Amino acid sequence: MATRSFIDTHVLVYAEASDAPLKQWAALTLLKGLYEESLGVLSPQVLQEYCNVALKKFKLPAQYVRTQLDFYEQIEVVQITPVIIRAGLDLHQTRSVSFFDAIVLASAHASGCNVVWTEDMNVGEVVNGVRIANPFAGDVVG
Repeated sequence: MATRSFIDTHVLVYAEASDAPLKQWAALTLLKGLYEESLGVLSPQVLQEYCNVALKKFKLPAQYVRTQLDFYEQIEVVQITPVIIRAGLDLHQTRSVSFFDAIVLASAHASGCNVVWTEDMNVGEVVNGVRIANPFAGDVVG
């Protein structure tokens, strides 16, 4: 795992998913390793999506979500700029990925990540030098 890694929303969501213990373990293991090695990167988009799921689906208290955000802010957060949005638009048009996934990929590339940890993109595909990996499907997580 010793590589700069972009963490997609699925990892944060499954870290809360006690109803999916194997995925929760994989998410927590990945987050712990990336945090300890200072190799993880998040974006405001990922944090917003996490908050939405935590509040709506898991019905977690807002104070708990704030506490989680305090922790996630200790991981590097790349800001989404107009340059990243333009790159995302280009990826959306050329790579047949959703606009929001394209922004994740553009954010990962712009922040120097070699891998994006996610569940909903084409695992194994490399986009602009960033490999798509699924920590819940047997990819190395720790």
